[in-house]
Amino acid sequence: MKIAICQLNPLVGDVKGNADRLCEALEANRSSGCDLFIFPELFLQGYPPRDLIEKEWFVRQSMAALERLTTVSRSYPRSAVLFGTILPSGKQYGKRLANAAVLLLNGEILLKQHKTLLPAYDIFDEARYFEPSGPLSVVAFKGETLGVTICEDAWNDPEIGPARLYEREPVAELAAAGATLLVNISASPFHSGKEHVRYSIMQRHARRHRLPLIFVNQIGGNDDLIFDGNSMFFDPEGTLRNQLPAFREAITVIDTQRPDAPCAVPGHDRIGSVHDALVLGVVDYVRKCGFSKVLLGLSGGIDSALTAVIASRAVGPGNVWGVTLPSRFSSPGSVNDSEELARRLGIRFSRIPMENTFASLCAALEPFFAGMPPGIAEENLQARIRGTILMALSNKFNLLLLATGNKSELAVGYSTLYGDMNGGMSVISDLPKEMVYQLAAYINRDGEVIPRQIITKAPSAELRPNQKDEDSLPPYPVLDAILERLVERGDSLEEIVAQGLNRETVAWVTKAISRSEYKRRQAPIGLKVTPKAFGPGRRFPIAARYDWL
Repeated sequence: MKIAICQLNPLVGDVKGNADRLCEALEANRSSGCDLFIFPELFLQGYPPRDLIEKEWFVRQSMAALERLTTVSRSYPRSAVLFGTILPSGKQYGKRLANAAVLLLNGEILLKQHKTLLPAYDIFDEARYFEPSGPLSVVAFKGETLGVTICEDAWNDPEIGPARLYEREPVAELAAAGATLLVNISASPFHSGKEHVRYSIMQRHARRHRLPLIFVNQIGGNDDLIFDGNSMFFDPEGTLRNQLPAFREAITVIDTQRPDAPCAVPGHDRIGSVHDALVLGVVDYVRKCGFSKVLLGLSGGIDSALTAVIASRAVGPGNVWGVTLPSRFSSPGSVNDSEELARRLGIRFSRIPMENTFASLCAALEPFFAGMPPGIAEENLQARIRGTILMALSNKFNLLLLATGNKSELAVGYSTLYGDMNGGMSVISDLPKEMVYQLAAYINRDGEVIPRQIITKAPSAELRPNQKDEDSLPPYPVLDAILERLVERGDSLEEIVAQGLNRETVAWVTKAISRSEYKRRQAPIGLKVTPKAFGPGRRFPIAARYDWL
């Protein structure tokens, strides 16, 4: 059977536009002689559509698109089309909709398969919207019997470990029902290391059931989530026969009877994948939100330098404006390093001194601050002046302002609300500081894109004389080690101390994370590239008191 794997980038909510993309793919490959075209999960709606699903008008649009595509399929009488969409659940109680796969052929619906396993962890909240399937069905098609699952349905592999979330195993059910070809349509978001886990799970299904398996994944950036594609075809021995590229659209035609030669087992470059994910996340957020150009503050530090590189690769150097805003505490090197970085990247560069504004505000506040030594209020005032100037430029010239803070700072609140946290997107807010350095090294692997002095200088906010980040924070390698255990692994204070880390330092970090929850709730959206980001997938109370014991 000749099958077209259609790894495409839908726009969330644009039901008509996504249906148009599907039709364009069919027409562009009309001469390929494909028996079956396969598109990702919820392709008509884009993933995740969130509360759009609760709107009657959105459901009507979705059903109208399905009716339209059913009619269009008559123009391709020898080719079936499999794609994801919402459908009525058909149940008297529970949710009224299902996350479904639909198989069309020549004006007829051959299969309506509802998703069985509805994830409700991390960034997923499908149980909020959908009703799970009842009994699963296979469908005969051109000499094969198709067993279709949707994303999470394939993630209840008994070999994953003891912490299984579901009783049912949809892939095993379909294999037992007589499937001869397994298909999984997905919207499986990226995080560092996810590609290897996904590869292993799909390979095990093919080997366990001795059946060929096709995995079709969405690509693109949708808000904080990035989808990497990496669609695959395995033969019954679990040998990888085809893999589509990461982080870009592709349509590949495979022949299940005459498969390509085995592919090399993919060796994913962890830092390279993070780089590519961030570039895709920025370009799609900018494009899908209706912008064409971006703006960011350049401090002369590694965080803003890395953000500038990602932005220039995402939207092109001519669409990036870097602004340095020196104060009395800014070192000449910071301004010069920012200018040199902008020159190397080919982006627009401007210098807007903020000293007069800062002095004026200090004078206005002096009667109220009289007798009190300068402190955090004056430091944050500078950050807020910078944030205000950048937002004014953003408003005036319709530019998307990119915030430049990293995950380590965001975790412990080493950032200023309405200052350096201003922006429409935070590009590297899910990168621990150590990963920032790793990504800078990756960017400079073939030549010095980021000036060496930016990478080697001690990190500093430059809001008071001779300030260094480590005056206020633990050394970044120590801080990041603690944060990984607290945020990603979920370890307790006692468990972390037992691993050899200083109790006083760990206790300080736990308190700082809790104390900064209100800041993160007001932070701009950030791109998720680690297993646990500060965003929709992590929900902690603000007005609360708890120990990390």
